[in-house]
Amino acid sequence: MPDDIEARVRGSFAQQTLMRTLGAEVLAVRPGEVEIVLPFSDHILQQHGFVHAGAVSAIADNACGYAALTTMPGDAAVLTVEFKVNLLSPAKGERMRAVGRVVRAGRNLVITAADVFAESAGTSKQVALMTATMMVVKSDTGLKD
Repeated sequence: MPDDIEARVRGSFAQQTLMRTLGAEVLAVRPGEVEIVLPFSDHILQQHGFVHAGAVSAIADNACGYAALTTMPGDAAVLTVEFKVNLLSPAKGERMRAVGRVVRAGRNLVITAADVFAESAGTSKQVALMTATMMVVKSDTGLKD
């Protein structure tokens, strides 16, 4: 994978104020796959003390979107068209890790999926599954990564 793809993903991610607010970081960028981690913090919890589904969904959406971006032309941007999340188990642990991957990359749409894991004390448990459709946004639309 060209270094400019990883730099492009990391640079775009750094512009997302929501990710900065949540404390999420890009862990890895590979062709067709991106990992994002979210450390446990009191400010991302719901009323029962679990990581809020919105935070889990946000990192899964980003993992899917940036995985899709790795397959797109250099002058394109990515935009989420739709997603579905299955919450499999309460999200609790030292950190959440979302692994987004491309299922099928088309010319205009990229179908993706993400698994989200709760990690604690060296163990990992899947807590969510996302499927998402990403749109290839041409540079002439005025949108940026």
